[in-house]
Amino acid sequence: MNIEQRLLRDITRRHFFHDCKLGLGAAALSSLLGDGRALASPTADRSVNSLTPQNGHHPAKAKSVIYLFMAGGPSQLELFDYKPKLQELSGQQIPESYVKNKRFAFIKQDAKLLGTNRKFVKCGQSGAELGDLLPHLQTVADDLCIVKSMVTDVFNHGPAKLFVNTGSPQFMGRPSMGAWVTYGIGSESQDLPGFVVLQSGPRGPRGGSPLWSSGFLPTTYQGVPFRAGSEPILNLSNPRGISGNRQKQFVDAVNDLNRLRLDDTGDPEIATRVAACEMAYRMQSSAPELMSLAGETAETIGLYGAEPGQPSFANNCLLARRLVERGTRFVQLYHTDWDHHGNVGTELGKSLDERCKEVDQACAALVKDLKQRGLLDSTLIVWGGEFGRTPQGEPRDLMGRDHHIDGYTMWLAGGGIKGGQTIGTTDEIGYYVVDDKVHVHDLQATILHLLGIDHLKLTFRFQGRDYRLTDVAGNVVPKLLA
Repeated sequence: MNIEQRLLRDITRRHFFHDCKLGLGAAALSSLLGDGRALASPTADRSVNSLTPQNGHHPAKAKSVIYLFMAGGPSQLELFDYKPKLQELSGQQIPESYVKNKRFAFIKQDAKLLGTNRKFVKCGQSGAELGDLLPHLQTVADDLCIVKSMVTDVFNHGPAKLFVNTGSPQFMGRPSMGAWVTYGIGSESQDLPGFVVLQSGPRGPRGGSPLWSSGFLPTTYQGVPFRAGSEPILNLSNPRGISGNRQKQFVDAVNDLNRLRLDDTGDPEIATRVAACEMAYRMQSSAPELMSLAGETAETIGLYGAEPGQPSFANNCLLARRLVERGTRFVQLYHTDWDHHGNVGTELGKSLDERCKEVDQACAALVKDLKQRGLLDSTLIVWGGEFGRTPQGEPRDLMGRDHHIDGYTMWLAGGGIKGGQTIGTTDEIGYYVVDDKVHVHDLQATILHLLGIDHLKLTFRFQGRDYRLTDVAGNVVPKLLA
């Protein structure tokens, strides 16, 4: 290519991106806002607000999701999936047929089977079996759909959490489920984010912020982590000496400049910036009101076991209810330190008993509270971790269980789910699923379906191909549906 050709190429590119004002950024924004990929309805204008509620592909059963993520992998064999045969064979070497050519995170193939010392109780009219570490959850068993046949592909924590949340085990910038949902159907809240993340436990989940990232979607769809206390987001309150009116003038001036730049470049991230600035201004009043539990009755606070002003999973469950009441579309609660390689405790000193005690009452309260307020039918609750635990024991200082991907348990309730049933079974020692297998991509497809979204049609073109949450797999699970 000679100098003249290169100069002509550069002028043409500059003309395309700037002078014509119809660059790739504008094309991308037009695609996002107007071509139906985000399920835009004829009456919804996403050029004004990218979180404007949208119609789905079919009528939705659920309006919102509360995902209770037990980070670390709760043991289904202590909590949900009682195996008399495993009790009988405890201490014996696992048959080779189960573990031939299998890989484990820590144990060897010849690890011995391990029974449980937990007692299981048949609960409610459904007769669901739950372990004695979950006495409060036992009282709402007839509202739960317990899935004992979950499987995943990844046995290390960080990648496994990514897989559940983004559909990919690789740290490669894929959008999280909450981001896909708000991209697809927006949010009904005007004063709070459409996707909120709440955390409890001694640390954040392995994998960190990519678990609630918007990936290659515009950043307006990423999860917003809330901190405990009266200031859930740093730097949200006005600087000292700045009045509300002066702050409004500043926000308006900045947004006017941003809109001029948006008109000039068509960059969708500028539209995101405008929306974020306006949301932050509105949240200056809405967020502190949300975080304050002063309006809740003593009865409700006691139901959850919450302590106002004290960060906890119980407080987060109550906040989750308050968020969906206010129209937030997707709320994800991360409760960490479920990595019990030792049944008595973890490296951080918390036992399975203590972890269950921290979440049991609040989980049951969330189901009861939503039901009492008429919100359970429109709110989908999902509970579970990134994988389960092996039937084999893992000898450390304390005997525990290794990571297990071939058969574990989750439960769902509300929002279009058929409660009072148990789906799927594992074999007699709890190793493999023997019927009604539910893969992580199937769970994702079903969650989207309940929100009115066809997981095959919710796509976003990136780097020359269409991506979706469920990658190239996933099927809706009919047995889960009411």
